[in-house]
Amino acid sequence: MAQYADIGLASFQSIVSPRRIIVLNSRRIDQRRGRFVLYWMQQSQRAAHNHALEHAIELANHLKQPLQVVFGLTADYPEANLRHFTFMLQGLRETQAALAARHITMAVRLGDPAEVALNEARAASLIVCDRGYLRHQVAWRKRVAEATKVPVIRVESDVVVPVAVVSDKAEYAARTIRPKLKRHIETYGQPLPELSVKKAAPSGLPSGEDLDDIDTLLAKLKVDTSVAPVTRFFRGGTSEAVARFERFIEERLPHYNAHSNQPQTDDVSGLSPYLHFGQISPLYLAHRIGQVPTKRAGQANIDAYLEQLIVRRELAINFVSYRKDYDSYTVIPEWARQSLAKHASDKRDPCYTLAQLEKAKTHDDYWNAAMLEMVHTGFMHNYMRMYWGKKIIEWSPSPKEAFERTLYLNNKYFLDGRDPNSYASVAWLYGVHDRGWPERPIFGKVRYMAASGLERKCDIKAYVKKIETHINMA
Repeated sequence: MAQYADIGLASFQSIVSPRRIIVLNSRRIDQRRGRFVLYWMQQSQRAAHNHALEHAIELANHLKQPLQVVFGLTADYPEANLRHFTFMLQGLRETQAALAARHITMAVRLGDPAEVALNEARAASLIVCDRGYLRHQVAWRKRVAEATKVPVIRVESDVVVPVAVVSDKAEYAARTIRPKLKRHIETYGQPLPELSVKKAAPSGLPSGEDLDDIDTLLAKLKVDTSVAPVTRFFRGGTSEAVARFERFIEERLPHYNAHSNQPQTDDVSGLSPYLHFGQISPLYLAHRIGQVPTKRAGQANIDAYLEQLIVRRELAINFVSYRKDYDSYTVIPEWARQSLAKHASDKRDPCYTLAQLEKAKTHDDYWNAAMLEMVHTGFMHNYMRMYWGKKIIEWSPSPKEAFERTLYLNNKYFLDGRDPNSYASVAWLYGVHDRGWPERPIFGKVRYMAASGLERKCDIKAYVKKIETHINMA
């Protein structure tokens, strides 16, 4: 990869750690043709605690140019529907206003994100982009870096520790990545200063789409409307995420560890959709929870939350970064595939169709409640997500079809579907980041979960009642 010197920035010193930054091509800056620095925002959809944004600001100031932010909005985003678009646009509307308060112009433009960036860059000195980890996100940035005539600088801001710093391979499990992360958290977990732009935004640029009327914009996009928004339960935006986190700290954090397997309670942060769309920074969350007095929250609860926020989440990002088949059955470990194949002909009784599963028409009231929670709220307690996925294995004609069904339902209904955490969680159902267990029918040596376990470990009937209430409110 090219370095600053290669693109004409040899004397530049950034406030952002160099390990978060990669120059994706070797084009040199030509300030005679460039009128502004372009931040192509795609993953880190926020105006605060955003390394890519702050890096773009300091580069603009260094070049004595304005900063322009652009977001490429496409109706063809893989597996996205009205539920996802509504939540995302609510967040982008707030981000646009927050950037304006910092004297930064942001335009949302319709089109393929890579093409939007390339078109905008015709008048730019350079492009700063954030980092996405999924296949299409990587491809967009590669395409822009290869096709544009200006430098492209990628800045990683949606992890606490940059992926390549932690490991150069797919990690086996949480226990293998945890010590590697802990070695670097202090270095990369430092607060990010907020900078001011020194030059006013350029005039004469098209303003982009109107985010004040999201319904009209969605109609214009002609997105898939088969899955309804869940604004009653989740509204997009950084301020919503912050408010939700503050309520979690005040009301739920003291019970977090004890209730991690208690889906009848609401003692979770509910921030996964906001992290998925980059509406809140994991670094901000880590800093904020570090400010909570131990006596009030309990160290075990703080540690348990940080385990999920950093270790588990960044294990998932490591997974999709180094396993390009993250959404394919081939990603399953050899021992698990062999064991599942050995039991592929075992009788499935019951064996449900995908339509029966999607409509929550099974014999299992606990599973049906979980499915209905997903459909009506876009969310599901993690303990129930595990049970939900394990039963799909048990009730599907084959392990491979079960895998495909699980991903389909996950990505269609969850607000945080199509996320590294989702792909890693689905793969976990089949043995990724797990170990072999005593052999049994259908599952072989892959971990099994039973309704009796729910009854033993939690008040599962209270959970069913909670979901019935949610459905009536939806």
